[in-house]
Amino acid sequence: MSIDQQAGREADKRFNRGMMLRLVVIVAVMFGFGYALVPLYKKICEITGINVITTRELHGAVKNTQVDKSRTITVEFDSNARGPFAFRPVKNSMEVHPGEMATIVYEVANGQPRDISAQAIPSYAPKQATQYFMKLECFCFKQQTLKAKEAREMPVVFVIDPALPKDVKNITLSYTFFEVGAPVAQAPEGQLAPQPATAGKGI
Repeated sequence: MSIDQQAGREADKRFNRGMMLRLVVIVAVMFGFGYALVPLYKKICEITGINVITTRELHGAVKNTQVDKSRTITVEFDSNARGPFAFRPVKNSMEVHPGEMATIVYEVANGQPRDISAQAIPSYAPKQATQYFMKLECFCFKQQTLKAKEAREMPVVFVIDPALPKDVKNITLSYTFFEVGAPVAQAPEGQLAPQPATAGKGI
C-alpha cells in the first residue's frame, strides 16, 4: 500500500469518526429537546390558559373551593303528576353543604300506548330560597317526549349558593310534571263536546 493510499484511509476514518460524533450530538440534542418539551408545554398552557381544564385535572384541582362545610341544608323533594304517567324522585330528601354540587334523580314512566310530551315546572319553599337554588342540569329546561310505555330516569344537578340566609336550613324542591297538548276527549255521538270555560267566568 502506498503512502498516499494509507493517508487517504486515515482521512476517511477521521471523517467517519467526526460524522459519527456529530450524529451522536444531534441525537442527544433532539432527545433533550423532546424531554424538555413536556414541562415547557405545560408552562405555556398555564401562562396562556390553554388546556386549563386538562391541566387542573392532572393536578387533582377540580374542586369547589367555596363549599361551606360548617352548614348543612336538608333538601326535600316532591313531585306532582298532571297527566297519564307516574312521576317521583328516587329519594325524598338529602343533606348538602352550601356550594356543594349534588344530584337527585326523578323517575317517570309513561303507561300509555302513545307518545306523550310533558313539561316540568319547579317551585321552591321557602320562597326566599328560589334565588339561591342553582340548577346546572335539569329535565325542566325543555319539554320531554316519552315514547309509549317508556320509563326514564332524569337527573337534576344543583348547587345551593353559600349566600343562602343562615336561618334557612330546609328547602323543598317540588316539580309539577304536566302533559303538553293533551288530546281532547271525543263526545259520544249525538252529544255536544265540552266547551272550554269562557275567560272571566268562574275560578
